[in-house]
Amino acid sequence: MSRQQGSGGARAGLVVALMLAAAVLASGVAVIHVKYLTREEFGTLQQVRAERDALDVEWGRLQIQEAALTSHTRIEDNARTQLDMIMPAGGEVRVVEVAVPEADDAL
Repeated sequence: MSRQQGSGGARAGLVVALMLAAAVLASGVAVIHVKYLTREEFGTLQQVRAERDALDVEWGRLQIQEAALTSHTRIEDNARTQLDMIMPAGGEVRVVEVAVPEADDAL
């Protein structure tokens, strides 16, 4: 009977060793797969960063263009040339004051 127990113990040890080997193999495959996914995502990240940088450059260019187009001198020149507007003389300017009701009067 001891021979059967010894043989059964050897089989159990072999089964455990095979299960551990399978677990190590599965773990190795999982590590390789995760490493592959990480590299793919890193490539995507680099692409998105490049797009962000290009958009930042474009945004800066648009801000400079907006500043140039909305300068007071340019607006005044356009008003004179395209709309035939002129600066009024001092006596032609009228100031209109608007009375703002106080908070107590509004209630």
